[in-house]
Amino acid sequence: MLGIAHMHGYSYVKALKGKRDVEIVGIYDHDRSRMARASTTLEVKSYDHPEELVAASDGVIVASENSTHREFVEIAARCGKHVLCEKPIATSVEDAEAMIDICHINNVRLQMAFPVRYSASVRKAKELIKNGLLGEIVSLVGTNHGRMPGGWFVDPELSGGGAVMDHTVHVVDTVRWLLDCEFKQVYAVYDTLIHDTRVEDCGLEMFRLSTGQYMTLDCSWSRPRIHPYWGDVTIHIVGTRGTLFLDIFNSKIEVSSSEKGNRWENYGDDLDLLLTREFLEVIHSGKEPFTNGEDGLRALEVVSAAYRSFREGREIEIV
Repeated sequence: MLGIAHMHGYSYVKALKGKRDVEIVGIYDHDRSRMARASTTLEVKSYDHPEELVAASDGVIVASENSTHREFVEIAARCGKHVLCEKPIATSVEDAEAMIDICHINNVRLQMAFPVRYSASVRKAKELIKNGLLGEIVSLVGTNHGRMPGGWFVDPELSGGGAVMDHTVHVVDTVRWLLDCEFKQVYAVYDTLIHDTRVEDCGLEMFRLSTGQYMTLDCSWSRPRIHPYWGDVTIHIVGTRGTLFLDIFNSKIEVSSSEKGNRWENYGDDLDLLLTREFLEVIHSGKEPFTNGEDGLRALEVVSAAYRSFREGREIEIV
């Protein structure tokens, strides 16, 4: 593990620890106190130098702050180790392209942490759309609401942006795969409306897809702390013969207890488990991952265009 800043890093380690043939070699993080906490909590050895850790490993998971993804992916690639990188791929298109290039040069597979695509409901939706059940797709409405994560997520130098950066990429990647399309235009508005942060916590984007449809996305950090579940990913797809509503994380039950209050417990797909299982196959076989670096780049290009749209107050073509 290179970097343990992202909360998903913990779930990746826990998922992999459940596999008999997998050993978590160790963790490195620039933040020594954070590394020490993770090492103790996860019972994984910490390393003082990332190169030493990578050399002792068969594969690398990058779960650091967004701004350091390029640094850690390049370390892994130079050592010839396949990489699973947390989303977004980077904070700039230039960094993303450099990451893809160095992995290609060193014959390294770069897998992106886009777990939504691994959901059984998303795969079923693609099957239904491909079979023509909905007819011609007319429009889409998406949401990715969540709680404001705090910490480095609200530091623009480390995160690259707020809710737009954090939440747009998941839905963009899912729709690209569902419709076999690209995002061609975006008009975006965003603001800091709920929390006292240096980055935006609310955003609304309108897209035009290469397949002709228009789509809207609410990507806000608008869930309050007291809400029983962290957030959602939903996509409402309207066709000429029918409609489809995807609610990716709706496989949950409501639990009330005197100690923890009211909460929702998910019983559906363990997407982090499916994601890491795919990475193990990548390590073993060298196969192209289901969600790769190019997918990460395409999603980041949409985000970058959305930020530019707001700054310039106009619709932006996504090249």
